[in-house]
Amino acid sequence: MTPSNLTRRAALAGGAMAAVAGVARPARAQNAPKTFVLVPGAACGGWIWRHVADRLERENCKVFTPTLTGLGERSHLLSKDVGLDTHIADIVNVVRWESLDGVCLVAHSYAGWPCGAALDRFGDKVASVVWLDAFKPEDGRRLIDLAAEPMRKIIEGAAAKGELGMPTPATLSPSFVNRGDEAFVRAKLTPHPIATYAQPLRTAGALEKVAKKTYARLPSFANPAFDKAYAACKADPSWSTAELADCGHLAMLDAPERVTELLLRAA
Repeated sequence: MTPSNLTRRAALAGGAMAAVAGVARPARAQNAPKTFVLVPGAACGGWIWRHVADRLERENCKVFTPTLTGLGERSHLLSKDVGLDTHIADIVNVVRWESLDGVCLVAHSYAGWPCGAALDRFGDKVASVVWLDAFKPEDGRRLIDLAAEPMRKIIEGAAAKGELGMPTPATLSPSFVNRGDEAFVRAKLTPHPIATYAQPLRTAGALEKVAKKTYARLPSFANPAFDKAYAACKADPSWSTAELADCGHLAMLDAPERVTELLLRAA
């Protein structure tokens, strides 16, 4: 956190910088229950948020961890018809059918893409957002065009073979998840619907209209698109920013306490 970012960001900065320094800080008691919708990234399901959700619920928060169609426990629904619009509808329907209001919408990685478009439909129900190492939505762009080169080649290769989902990796680097959780994560990952990366995104830009916005970067995980998004948010006074060092892309597994503290302060 730079001095120029310490205007409206003071509350978040204290917790985020303490987390970066490895200082354990208990979550602050909440004056009123907060509502979180935690959306997982590519190949993951709602299961990825379990440790964080448990901690938020102990703070008297309402927590929803939807699994997007074709993934996790909904992997049996994978088909050629599962595209970006499907995942946008998944997110919209959680807010609509649960009659949620005052939501803190949290998008991890891939989820930044459909969450950005979903906000166009229920932005008035959202009080704050947290983009955790996530893609910032860009109208008219395809996510495959923003993906890192290795990922792009995997997606294009799977599509050329007529596969519905991109294959999950046989091994995971420490910059993705800690060694202790690697086997657990590999057993849970499911092929991600290829069509979600190929379909152009349509968004009216509701994300930027949310009053309270935080972008959190996990710098151990190399990704040019996330670096670009983080830099843009750092330069924008309407965004708060934070870095969580010494943990991988799946920070909700590597450092659930620090992620929980970040969310509570950002909500």
